[in-house]
Amino acid sequence: MRIVILCGGESAERDVSLASGSSVARALLERDHRVVLVDPGAEEPVLAGPLRPGDVVDAFAVGKEPPSAAGRRLLRERVRARLTEGPVLDLLREADLVFLALHGGWGEDGRVQDLLGAAGIRFTGAGSAACAAAWHKDRAQAALAAAGLPVVERAVWRPGPGEVPEEVRRLVAAGPVVAKPVADGSSVSVHLVDSLAELALVAAGTGPDGVELLVEPFLPGREFTVAVVGDQVLPVVEIELTTPLFDYTAKYQPDAVTEVCPARVPTDFADRLQELALRAHQVLGFGTDVYSRTDFRCDAAGEPMCMEVNALPGLTATSLLPLAATGAGWTYPDLIQRIVDLATR
Repeated sequence: MRIVILCGGESAERDVSLASGSSVARALLERDHRVVLVDPGAEEPVLAGPLRPGDVVDAFAVGKEPPSAAGRRLLRERVRARLTEGPVLDLLREADLVFLALHGGWGEDGRVQDLLGAAGIRFTGAGSAACAAAWHKDRAQAALAAAGLPVVERAVWRPGPGEVPEEVRRLVAAGPVVAKPVADGSSVSVHLVDSLAELALVAAGTGPDGVELLVEPFLPGREFTVAVVGDQVLPVVEIELTTPLFDYTAKYQPDAVTEVCPARVPTDFADRLQELALRAHQVLGFGTDVYSRTDFRCDAAGEPMCMEVNALPGLTATSLLPLAATGAGWTYPDLIQRIVDLATR
C-alpha cells in the first residue's frame, strides 16, 4: 500500500510528531508498505521517500522544550497553504492512505481532518467532529459530565484587563490548582499554582494571542491512562511521577517517569478505568474504526477523574499508546498495522 505519513506540522507538539512519524515509517516499511514521510510545515516538506521495505529511516529525538510561539506562525501558514493546493496536496491525493502522525494544533483539533475530507483523501484516526470535540478540554469535560462520567470542577479564563473571575478565585482559594491552555496537548504549558499571584505570572506568560486557560483543582492521587483501538480496550497504564505534574519534559525525556503496564491495581479498579475510557471514547464520537487514549487522575480519596481524551496520541518509542499495546501482546508494527486496517476496512 502507498502510505503518506503526515507529521511535524505547526503545533507545540511538532517535535513529538516528527518522532512519531519516523517511528511509524519504520513500522510500515517492516510491514511491506511503500512510504513517504511529509512535514507540511517544513521548508522542504518531503522528509523522506518514496521509501520501500528495507530502506532505513532515522529516528528523530524530541527536544527538551516545545517550539516557540513565534516560529509556529510561519509553520501554520505553510501547513494551511500546502494542504489546500500544490504538490503536497497532489502527493496526498495519489496515496492509498494518509497516516496522521500529527499531534496537537491543526493535527488534533479537526482542521486537518476537515481539509483531507473535503479533498476526498482517506486518513487514519478520528474525523473532524470527534477531534474537535476532544480537543477543547472544557467542552469535552462538559460532554463527559453530561453522560455521567466523573470529571473535576473547573473554570475557563481568558486573561486580560479586569478582575480574575470569581469562579477562578474560588478554586485558587481552595488550592492548589492546575492552570493550562484549554486547547493544547502533550502537557504543554501546564502549571501548578498556589496563589492568585502565581496565576497572574502564568497568565502573563500566555502572550498576546488571547489563550484561554483552564483552571482546575490539583488532584494528588495516582495517574493512569487507557487506550481504545477499534473495539478493543487496552490494558491500563500507570504513570508513576517523581514530580507533581506529568508535563512536557516528563513525557518526552528518558527516565523522567516510570510507566507501568499493566498497572499494579486491583482487577475491579482496572475494569472500571477501562469501562470509563470506552464510554469517554464513545461519548465524544469516536467509533469502532478509530483510536483514542483517555487520561485519568485520582483525587485524595482514590477516585479516578477523566481529565481528557486524546484523538491522536503520541506514537514515539516512549509514548503511552505503544506501551499499552505491548501490554496487550502487540508489537509496535502490530499496533501501526491495526490503525491502518481500521482506516481501510
